[in-house]
Amino acid sequence: MPKLKIKIEDLFNIPSAVIYNPDEYQSTAYATIDSRNVKKGAIFFALKGKNFDGHKFVKDALEKGAGAIVINENRLDEYDFVKGTIVTVKDTTKSYGDLAKIVRLKSKYLVVSLTGSAGKTTTKEMIATLLSERFAVSKTEANNNNHIGVPLSIFFAEPKTDILILEHGTNHFGEIEYSANIAMPDYALITNIGEAHIQYLKNKESVYEEKAKLFEAAQSKGGKIFVNSDDPVIRKGAAKFKSKTTFGFKGKPDVKGEIIDYDSSGFPKIKIANGKRNVEVKLPLLGEASAKNFLAAVSVAFEFGLTKKEIISGAKKLKSVAGRLDYEIAGKSMIINDAYNSSPESVKAALETLKKNKKLKRKIILLGDMLELGRKAPELHAELASYFKGLKSSEILLIGKNMLRLSEKLKDKKFNVKHFRRRDSLKKYLEGINLTETAVLVKGSRGMKMEEFLRTIKETAA
Repeated sequence: MPKLKIKIEDLFNIPSAVIYNPDEYQSTAYATIDSRNVKKGAIFFALKGKNFDGHKFVKDALEKGAGAIVINENRLDEYDFVKGTIVTVKDTTKSYGDLAKIVRLKSKYLVVSLTGSAGKTTTKEMIATLLSERFAVSKTEANNNNHIGVPLSIFFAEPKTDILILEHGTNHFGEIEYSANIAMPDYALITNIGEAHIQYLKNKESVYEEKAKLFEAAQSKGGKIFVNSDDPVIRKGAAKFKSKTTFGFKGKPDVKGEIIDYDSSGFPKIKIANGKRNVEVKLPLLGEASAKNFLAAVSVAFEFGLTKKEIISGAKKLKSVAGRLDYEIAGKSMIINDAYNSSPESVKAALETLKKNKKLKRKIILLGDMLELGRKAPELHAELASYFKGLKSSEILLIGKNMLRLSEKLKDKKFNVKHFRRRDSLKKYLEGINLTETAVLVKGSRGMKMEEFLRTIKETAA
C-alpha cells in the first residue's frame, strides 16, 4: 500500500493558506518540521516557538530537497530566493495541525486515542503490543503527545496501518480539545485522573474536564469510549456517554480484572474476564500499576476481537517503558527506575510496587520533588507519608524543597530518612552506599533530573 499523498488541493484547504508557485508543487507523502529529516519533495513547516524558529532552517530544508515550504505570512519577504512552492499562513504551528487533520480524514485506519494523569505511555505501548498480534499498528513514539507531537504521529503513520494509537498529553486547558480535534478518534480511553499538573488545571474535576474532551471527540464521531469505573471522577463524568465499555477491579464493570497473586519480586498474575471471554497471564512488568494499565489495554483488545491466545502471546512481549517502573537486575539487587515524572498517585503506585518485592528485604527509596502542583505542593508532599506504611525498615533519601515537608513527617513517624539540600551531597552519599541485595527505587519529576542519581546508583551497584 503506497503512503498517502498530500496533494496541492490539500494545501489549498489549509485555513489562511496562500500558495506561491503552485505549479512547481508535486504531490508528496512527507511533511516535516525538522530540516535534518527532510526527504526529497517533502513539505517543510517552519514552526516558531519560544526557544526555536524553524524559519532559520528553510534554506537547509531546501538544500536537502524540500518540495515546498510553509512559513508565517509576515516572513514572506525573506524568501525571494525560493523558486519552488511557498505556502504562507497566519501560524505555521496551527497549520501543521490543520494539514495533519486533512491527512487523518483521508486515511482509512482507525484511531485509538488515550490520555490520563498516569500510565498513559505504558498503556499505549501495551495496546500497541497486543493489537500488533493481529493488526498493522502505528503509534505515538517517544513523548510526542502534544499539539506538535499528535500531528507528527499522524504524518509518520506507516502506509499499511490498520490502527493508529495516539497519546494525548496536557498541562493547560484546551490542549486535549485541540489535539483531539486533529486526531478525530474512533476510540478514546482515560487511564485515570490524578493531581498531576493541578498548578495549571486547578483540581481533579478540572483535570477530568480537560481530558474528557477526548471522550467528546470520539462520541461526536460515533465512536466508543473506555471508562475506568474504579476512578470515581471518570465514572461520574462518563455517565452521560452512551457508547462505552467499562473496566475495573471493583464492582461489575464490562471488563473485570482480578490480581490473583504476585511473585516474590512483585510481578503480578492477573485474570481478566468479559462475559464468557477470559484470560489469565503473569505480567513481565512490576506492580499493581502495571496490572491496571494491562486491564485497560485488554479492554481495547477485546473490543478489536483479539483471542485469548493472541492476548497471552502479546502479553509475553510486553516491555517496561524507560523511566516508568522500568527495572534492571544489578548483581543480586534490583534497581527500579520510575524517574520519568512524578505525582502523588504515581508515588503511591511506586511504593506499593516496592512493598510487593518480598525477595529483597532491604530497600532504598530515593525521591525528588513532585512539580507542577501549585500552592498545594507542600501539603501534597507531606501527605505522601501515609503511603510509607510497611516500609519502616527502608532507608529513605529525599531531595528538593518540598520533600523537606515529607522528611519532617517521616521523622515524626521514626522512619530512617535523610533529606539532602545539595545535589552533590546526595551524589557523594550514593557513591559510598552499600547496595548488596537491595531493591532501589528512584522517582521524581522531570525537572529534578533524577536520572543523574540513577547513573550514580548503577555505577555503585556494578
